[in-house]
Amino acid sequence: MRHLPHAAAVAALVLGLTSCGLFADPERDGPALTAPAGVTAQAGSATSVHVMWNRPASTADVVQYEVYRDARRVRRLPADRHMVDVTGLRPRSRYVFTVRARGTDGELGPASRRVAVTTPAAVAADRTAPTRPAGLTGSVAGGTSVSLAWRASRDDKAVVSYDVFQGTTKIHSVGGRQTRALVTGLRPGTAYAFSVRARDAADNTSPASGTVRLTTRRGKDGASAGTGTAPSGFRASSRAADGGYYVDLAWTPPDTGGEVPAYQVFVDGAQATTVMWGEGTADAAKYSFYIGAEPGERHRVRIRAQLPDGTWGAFSTERTVTTG
Repeated sequence: MRHLPHAAAVAALVLGLTSCGLFADPERDGPALTAPAGVTAQAGSATSVHVMWNRPASTADVVQYEVYRDARRVRRLPADRHMVDVTGLRPRSRYVFTVRARGTDGELGPASRRVAVTTPAAVAADRTAPTRPAGLTGSVAGGTSVSLAWRASRDDKAVVSYDVFQGTTKIHSVGGRQTRALVTGLRPGTAYAFSVRARDAADNTSPASGTVRLTTRRGKDGASAGTGTAPSGFRASSRAADGGYYVDLAWTPPDTGGEVPAYQVFVDGAQATTVMWGEGTADAAKYSFYIGAEPGERHRVRIRAQLPDGTWGAFSTERTVTTG
């Protein structure tokens, strides 16, 4: 459980309130550009790595992303791209990737967290592609996301990754041990066709799976996020400590096909803070924050998770806590 010291908790809460405009900062002309969140790197073959990231948590506009391999910039991408295949790598080699966003003023924001990945060994004379992924199914997770699942492919060596296609365009990639993916960043009320292909270390690609056709729900932005993107099992309780009262939260992260990099905490209908989650998120997450010094006060609390495309999922069930 993350316990913030009294002063640190107050600072975190004030930062969150500042970000939603309750306390203005006259020294700033606009929101500062923050680092891209949720950066992941997945070896796609012995010579390629698939890098994905979320847009920065700040509201500052982004015009471009730069992807770095170690200290060298390898790709520049427009603001609507949150993934790229970095090719021409060496087998059995370790690489470290970071991503930076460029703002409308032309300045680069801070670098994301460093993500290390090791490419698998090359397989000599491997010309056998994996079998096609079978049994592809899908369900609509709201107005902007869908959930896909399939049965594992077989390969004479090993499946290294699965690529998700929207029509003929690759839009997502997961590791070879995963057989599900949450695809986000879609348009509400829109029909889509998805398929999946498997890849091995030699970059042999399987035939495409069957096609699943899904139509996202009508709605706008976060209001259209499906309940499948909401944290489940959400619990909230109050406790006394250090002369005041804290709220303890616990929940199960939504299944997004990867780690959830951040959560927004709302208190009494207003955003109180953003919890930036690091690597190795557990199956059940916990967080604590300072709420005040007066006993007998009632507060409504709920949270929502950041999805792979940087948008926010559906809200958890709202809980009421009373101090003291």
